[in-house]
Amino acid sequence: MSVHTIELTVNSRRLAASVDARKSLADFLREDGGYTGVHVGCEHGVCGACTVIVDGRAVRGCLMLAVQADRAEVTTAEGLAAADGTLHPVQQAMREEHALQCGFCTPGVVMTLAALTARDGGAPEAELLAALSGHVCRCTGYQGIRRAARRLASDAGAA
Repeated sequence: MSVHTIELTVNSRRLAASVDARKSLADFLREDGGYTGVHVGCEHGVCGACTVIVDGRAVRGCLMLAVQADRAEVTTAEGLAAADGTLHPVQQAMREEHALQCGFCTPGVVMTLAALTARDGGAPEAELLAALSGHVCRCTGYQGIRRAARRLASDAGAA
């Protein structure tokens, strides 16, 4: 077993630790960082519950090793809302469209949509809806989530 020292920035906070080379980023964020909004579901990259943003891109935390995130900028669901509690536009859209039930898949869905809408000009509706295919939700039937994605696309188009 090899141990490596890593340093990354998570939600604008520096985090340094020694980690086993085989530890996933999702497990590192939850266990070492206390970011329990990173949910671990299938551990095969299929369900999307562990999605976080690494250097501006949505990635599956269960498929990325913590050592691969050394010196990276990581955002979890806990880091999206403003310091004053104002929700991120994706969080607000999900709330307004009643796009969650149990909440297990929600952080991953939010992170995927946040990464896509953060680009200049946002993302077209078709791309947002297609990105949802990478997430498994057993509670909502996806309709509220799809409405939230459509709202985000139309809000970006109006801006």
